[in-house]
Amino acid sequence: MTMANEIDATQVKALRRFNRFFTRRIGVLDPYLASDLSLTDVRVLYELAHREGLTATVLQRELGLDGGYLSRILKRFEAAGWLLRTPSPKDARQSLLALTEAGHAAFAPLQQKSRDEAAALLAGLAPGQRQELVASMERIESLLGAEGVPAPAPTRTVVLRDPVPGDIGWVVQLHGELYWREYGWNTEFEALVADIAAQFVRKFQPQWEKCWIAELDGRRVGAIFVVRKSATVAQLRMLILSPEARGLGLGARLTDEAIAFARGKGYRRMVLWTNSNLTAARAIYSRRGFVLDKSEPYEGYGQRLVGETWSLRL
Repeated sequence: MTMANEIDATQVKALRRFNRFFTRRIGVLDPYLASDLSLTDVRVLYELAHREGLTATVLQRELGLDGGYLSRILKRFEAAGWLLRTPSPKDARQSLLALTEAGHAAFAPLQQKSRDEAAALLAGLAPGQRQELVASMERIESLLGAEGVPAPAPTRTVVLRDPVPGDIGWVVQLHGELYWREYGWNTEFEALVADIAAQFVRKFQPQWEKCWIAELDGRRVGAIFVVRKSATVAQLRMLILSPEARGLGLGARLTDEAIAFARGKGYRRMVLWTNSNLTAARAIYSRRGFVLDKSEPYEGYGQRLVGETWSLRL
């Protein structure tokens, strides 16, 4: 069985559709940058203009080009007076490649043209959309990495912020999708979360209640809520993390923020309700001193479950 047979055909189709859309959108299929050069020609020029100490071997490997094809490109550049070769001090069999002044002069307008076309693409988007586009491209680059190998993990940026319009709906959606996919819970659970979220918005008491939205590298990945159950009791609700954010300590950090908020507001106790099969969340609660007060089997969300009530003295 080949690798292609093991991948979902709809995902393969989606990737190919995106490739066709993107190459068309950035004009790769047109005369590139309105010049007589091919995309590969310009890519080679770019590397030569921005890097020192390049050899043909390194250029061939990093650009994934056929050796004979690259050799013909370099010979054309040399004939045009754009390329200078000098012997490598480390290996006499290799030559160091560098652009001449004429080569830089030929490349400069192409580089500016490329910048102008990229700016024109972005100009049609609102500032927020531009940032979303850039973040999405960075995410694609991070997932695929160089030559299909996952890139080294970059420094992650985590932000816990107040919700803005659209966030609460996203929390409901994430609950519905994750619990259906991972536990088989049906839409009854999504309806429950929607009711809780709607009540939070409609009855929100900012002096006593709070929601945190967790962002990882600019993308929403989690949330947690504290609601007022009584004058002395706070309730922890709707802790959720998307799969990409797991293993980073974000669930614990969100829970710690919620506990600190409740203590700061003078609550004496914090309670929560969960299910026995949610082992990762239960471990977070237990490590922070929550104790299991009551468990009770029930049927809900299309499953047989065990509901649990936990509490923490603040």
